[in-house]
Amino acid sequence: MIQQKDIQEQINHIRRELLDTFNETDTWFDVQEDIRVYKPKGGGWSIGEILEHIGLTNHYLLILIEKGTKKALRNINNLDLQTELKNYTFQQNKLTEVGMHKSFTWIRPEHMEPRGEKSPEEVRQQIKSQTVQCLDVLERLKNGEGVLYKTTMSVNDLGKIDVYEYIYFLARHARRHLTQMEGVREEYGSNNLDL
Repeated sequence: MIQQKDIQEQINHIRRELLDTFNETDTWFDVQEDIRVYKPKGGGWSIGEILEHIGLTNHYLLILIEKGTKKALRNINNLDLQTELKNYTFQQNKLTEVGMHKSFTWIRPEHMEPRGEKSPEEVRQQIKSQTVQCLDVLERLKNGEGVLYKTTMSVNDLGKIDVYEYIYFLARHARRHLTQMEGVREEYGSNNLDL
């Protein structure tokens, strides 16, 4: 059971996760270039490619988030928001796992793989504007309306998730890759110590 003040706390929690995650993500654009382009010896993406992947994934998730936002706002006329909030559960544990690198097998769609088509500065600006877009969605759904529409998410067996959970998912996905980028930087550092 969730009260009106509880949904505000949940929205604030999502907002903090977004800001913390994407402020930290932004710092990776300032890492020196030789580290940012380094490709792990065992295969995998460079830090630059990971950042591009975050921007691509955000792009596709935001298409679904925007559609869900419009539908949730339309549903305010068909559903009783207070009743929906009373029966609301936020999938905190499963969504938290999304942010843990290698916590489960994740097969990403091919269209979310980096191709090197944007400069680092273009990717940086893309991610900054995506963060603003997410914050704008939270503002448009500031009274709990985000619970009024759900879409299926197959990742980590989440099932039907609402607009708030989708935004949190977007932030947790980026959080997952912060850990991955740290691993790439550590490998780069240990390889250069061996020289």
